[in-house]
Amino acid sequence: MEEFPIDVTPLQFISTYFLVVLAGILVFSALSHILYQKRSPTSMISWMLSIFFFPYIVVPLYFLIGIRKREPKHRKEYVTFDHVREHVPFELDDPHHAFQNLLKKNGIPPATKGNTFELITDDSEAYERMLQEIDSAKYSIDICTYVFQFDKTTEVILDVLTRKANEGVKVRLLMDLVGSFGASFNQKGFNALKEAGGEVAFFTPILKRPFQNYINLRNHRKIYLFDQTTLLSGGMNLSNEYMGQADGSKRWEDLLYFLRGPSVHHFYHIFQNDWGYATKEEKADLKISDTYEGESIVQVVPSGPDIPTDALYEALLNAIYNAKERIWIVTPYFVPDENMIQALVIAHHKGVDVKLITPKNSDHMLADLARSPYMRELDEIGADVVLYEGEMLHAKAILFDDLGGMVGSVNLDNRSLFLNYEVVTFVYSPQFIESMEGWMKVLINDSSRGMKKPSKLREAVENMMKVFAPLL
Repeated sequence: MEEFPIDVTPLQFISTYFLVVLAGILVFSALSHILYQKRSPTSMISWMLSIFFFPYIVVPLYFLIGIRKREPKHRKEYVTFDHVREHVPFELDDPHHAFQNLLKKNGIPPATKGNTFELITDDSEAYERMLQEIDSAKYSIDICTYVFQFDKTTEVILDVLTRKANEGVKVRLLMDLVGSFGASFNQKGFNALKEAGGEVAFFTPILKRPFQNYINLRNHRKIYLFDQTTLLSGGMNLSNEYMGQADGSKRWEDLLYFLRGPSVHHFYHIFQNDWGYATKEEKADLKISDTYEGESIVQVVPSGPDIPTDALYEALLNAIYNAKERIWIVTPYFVPDENMIQALVIAHHKGVDVKLITPKNSDHMLADLARSPYMRELDEIGADVVLYEGEMLHAKAILFDDLGGMVGSVNLDNRSLFLNYEVVTFVYSPQFIESMEGWMKVLINDSSRGMKKPSKLREAVENMMKVFAPLL
């Protein structure tokens, strides 16, 4: 048999050897880090399987997007409220309240009384309220949004912000770079605002030390603050897709809420922490009022890499397990972990009215495939799976019995619960429960119920996506 000589130069041999060794070190480092971090078994298995099958693709991705919590001495400071609590009156520290006690143990400040809370469910009303609050601001306007798109809605908002900056109002606009990538790529639209003295910043630029910025940890919070006394928040971002004039535009179904009272100061502290990380600016003074006339009890709960624990996740699990009458959930993306789906199953078996209200088809096909096995599991045991058939349902809200509920930016999926920077508000008041229940019933009237039996092929794809759901 004739032998064919292999023509390999010493340089090629050394280069190949170096790459093999480097790949081995990276794979070992990634696997070690996966085992070191506090992850669910499902998440660990998903990453390990991905690395096993696609090592050269997944290992670099893991170091870019696979890390959950930040060490404060090297990264973004943890959000703590100790110095804020010294000045915020009207705290309602009830040791017998399940939410209060659990969240307090996680470093979350107690609920406050004296708040005025209003739910806004109409996109045009949300837009008019946004312009009204901007126009009424006398000292400061602080805006944090995940999505900002240059369109006819934000053109008007930017014009009003620019006018207020020219009047001497301190205007700060913080956007997430991934969610607002188009705006960050071409920032000419912000020139007039900047020239008027307004400040514009983006959260964790990708190209600036990407391995240290953890580009997968996005700022998904929506915080619209005016004079440190008044807040708009919820699920609505800044674009015509979410809010605008009543001109026939087909917009997503979403929520915004108005808040005035002592809990607004907690939102300001969260914004200031985010702004300081993005711009390296020093912390600003906090203006505290000593008179509040509202009747709502409100608790602000941030979550994400800048919170040492998974306080929000624990609170949600606790609420599901302790529910006695109902758990009504509205979420655009439903990809829970095994603990949460099991808690919902147990709640249903206890006789609790479990309702999941979610879009029939969301804007993410992969998320729809990944959510289907969980939705079928609830449907098969008799829980009420409600599929909204209107425009894309983007709102996030939960009702627990007649005790209160939650509204904010967090979805019931792995990304929102464990990766993104989020913030929600728990509200304990009859008015909130009544308005939220009424809005949810309107959604239900425009919905179908139950899951159709899938084809064998789709069922196989859905089950495969379930394995990789923690990576979505």
